[in-house]
Amino acid sequence: MQRQDQINDEFGQGVRRARVTSVFIALAVLLVVFVVANLCIGSLNVPLRDLGAILTGLDTESTYYQVIWNIRLPRLIAAGLLGGALALAGFLLQTFFNNPIAGPYILGISSGAKLVVALMMIVVVGNAGVMSSGMMILAAFVGSMIAMIFVLLVSRRISSMSMLIVAGVMIGYICSAATDFLITFASDANIVNLKNWSLGSFSGINWSDIGLMTAVVLVASAAVFLLSKPMGAFQLGEQYTRSMGVNIRAFRIALILLSSLLAACVTAFAGPISFVGIAVPHLVKRFLATSKPLVVVPAAFLGGGIFCLFCDLIARSVFAPTEVSISAVTAIFGAPVVIAILLRRQKRMQ
Repeated sequence: MQRQDQINDEFGQGVRRARVTSVFIALAVLLVVFVVANLCIGSLNVPLRDLGAILTGLDTESTYYQVIWNIRLPRLIAAGLLGGALALAGFLLQTFFNNPIAGPYILGISSGAKLVVALMMIVVVGNAGVMSSGMMILAAFVGSMIAMIFVLLVSRRISSMSMLIVAGVMIGYICSAATDFLITFASDANIVNLKNWSLGSFSGINWSDIGLMTAVVLVASAAVFLLSKPMGAFQLGEQYTRSMGVNIRAFRIALILLSSLLAACVTAFAGPISFVGIAVPHLVKRFLATSKPLVVVPAAFLGGGIFCLFCDLIARSVFAPTEVSISAVTAIFGAPVVIAILLRRQKRMQ
């Protein structure tokens, strides 16, 4: 009997490993497909047969080369990196609050970052200054931390997680309203263009932005991966986490700082992007059939990048040359996932 149980256990582990492997293979295939699609499809379609020569530098004279290297490739990298950052930020917040619909957009963290960035841009650009990418990330981080502090203060007074989400949504509305007020009464033409940024977009990103963005996102993502084991223990309860020798206070602070930094980086470069931080971690856990951070973290990063590449392709190509807000497209595909989560939770409670 004991031998049979061991065989069943080994078989179950083999099935789980095979499922995880198949999910990562599927993510890799989807990543390649959407990378190629984003490079080739747009208001100017690039022939697939010319793509290799353009990327390797053998064809530097054509219009296709300029379009891909100056516009589409930086945008593609930004969508992949920032999408992954959003998914990780959402997973960290869901772990921290133990709530599947917690995310930087829902809790108002992205809106807080947007408000401070808009304020800084109005002050700096309005005084004939230049706001660097580093200043934008710093401003967004300050805004996201302010919003996070409000959410944490509210969470101490509210025991219901649903009410906490409502409070976060209200904080987001307040910050968005304040941002819209600032943008509406800005006089400088460049500042008025903040309206497009405030709706969310990967356009206008250049190679200097990519360098800083890559450094911030990859370092923060590596730190998140290193927290995988403590997060796995935290999912089993604080008592178990302490028994594993984890400093709960330091661990919570790390979750807050990393989620805020990742959300701030996204907001600084692309504006607020909705539902990615909620939908992607949930979908990844469903496909993996596990919530172990050791596999969910890299899968969520890949899934977030793929999701944003897909949505950005739709945003800029379906109604080309008119471009749709990326946040509007992510909401179309992400909101149904959130509704499904709520319906499942309601069904379990009945």
